Order: sequence, then structure tokens, then C-alpha cells
Amino acid sequence: MFADFLRRLTAPEPQTLPDGDARLALTALLVRIAKADGHYAADEIDRIDRIAAQRFGLSPFEATALRRDAEQLESEAPDTVRFTRAIKAAVPYDDRAAVIEALWEIVLADGARDEEEDALLRQVAPLLGVNDRDSNIARKRVEDRK
Repeated sequence: MFADFLRRLTAPEPQTLPDGDARLALTALLVRIAKADGHYAADEIDRIDRIAAQRFGLSPFEATALRRDAEQLESEAPDTVRFTRAIKAAVPYDDRAAVIEALWEIVLADGARDEEEDALLRQVAPLLGVNDRDSNIARKRVEDRK
């Protein structure tokens, strides 16, 4: 189902993605972070749905449908390095920077910084073109809201 999308996303010269495709790719990245520790928990799933609804202006039903599609895409997507590099090339910076904060929300959803999730996010941020400083600021904002 997502083979053509992945082929376009990982093309040598990917084009900027239309909004719907960018939403899907970024939500798949949220799913990948949530699954990094081997536990894809209900609180993480709920948080992904709420993030998608808030960030993309979706109804709860639409957010759930997007997350389900993103789960499928994530399972078919290439390794994280290629996937995030493809997103970096195809998604505008502002969208990538905003997703770092959302990724921290997923990492911290259960109240703890799991080593696997934390390590993956530290790998993903620079691959998306977001430096450590900005990633740490995003993490602090999430922690301050808790």
C-alpha cells in the first residue's frame, strides 16, 4: 500500500511532500519512537492520536485513522537513518522542528526517559536537521508542561 509513497520519499532527489504525505511520514516517525523500547503502550498510542489531532487539526477519528496508516508505513519504512534523511529532504524545516517536540512528548509519555527511546531520538534529531540544543529546548518545554 505504501510502496509508491516510500519510493517517492526515498528517491535520490525527493520533492517536498504534500501536506497529507508529510503528516503521514511525521506520524510514522512518532510511532517508530514509541516502539523503540519494544513496548508500544496505550498511553503512547493515545498521545500520538492527541498530537496528530492538535498539530494537524484533525478530529479524533481522523487522528486515529492517520496513526493506523502511520503504523503500517512505519512497519514498511526503511531503517531509521534513511527514513529520517528522506523526511529531512522532503519536509520543510518548521514541520521537522515542531515534530521534535512531539517526539519528546512520546518519549516522556509514560513519565520516564527510556534508554532506547532516548537514544533513538538523539539519533533522529540531527538526521532531521535539528541540532542538540534545539532538541534539548524542546525536551525541556515538554518536561515543564508535565
